[in-house]
Amino acid sequence: WSSDVCSSDLLLSTGEQVSIALLAMAIQSKGYKAVSLNGSQIGIITENIHSKARIVDIKTDKLKKFLDEGNIIVAAGFQGVTSDGEITTLGRGGSDTSAVAIAAAMKADRCDIYTDVEGVYAADPRIVPKIQKAETISYEEMLELARAGANDLHPRSVETAKQFNVPLRVRSSFKLDNMGTLIIGVDNMEIYKPVAGAAAD
Repeated sequence: WSSDVCSSDLLLSTGEQVSIALLAMAIQSKGYKAVSLNGSQIGIITENIHSKARIVDIKTDKLKKFLDEGNIIVAAGFQGVTSDGEITTLGRGGSDTSAVAIAAAMKADRCDIYTDVEGVYAADPRIVPKIQKAETISYEEMLELARAGANDLHPRSVETAKQFNVPLRVRSSFKLDNMGTLIIGVDNMEIYKPVAGAAAD
């Protein structure tokens, strides 16, 4: 712990805070109720480790209150706060991990991650033309692909989803009618394939 690292986390966390405030204002301008909350306001409690903290707990009281009031909640990912109030950041994969952890804490039916791809493919479609998109894949398969270099999801987010059994769906931000790829436990899969894809770093 050093004041330099602590200040760095404080600075890095502001990017998400600006983004969530602007998004909440845009949603409000369309006539919907929306509220933006940073990691501290939500109650994302992390370890006392700066720049790569792990989530220890998430308080859900405020989230439930705003949802009960009919709000759309725009939550800042990638950040949290220690038990003594120090702002921390989660490092690589922190935004996806935050989303999955909040979904788990709220006991959501599913967590959708919107990204620049249409789902999880059996290989990199930029390298292998006409490759098929997986409709369903297991946590274990996705972890192997992510660790081998697939950029769909960070392994931390998949590990969190697996730990709390949160179904994950990877979807395109640009093709909203595409349901992407559903990532679930092996026990929930109708057909389990021993090989789902290949990835290389």
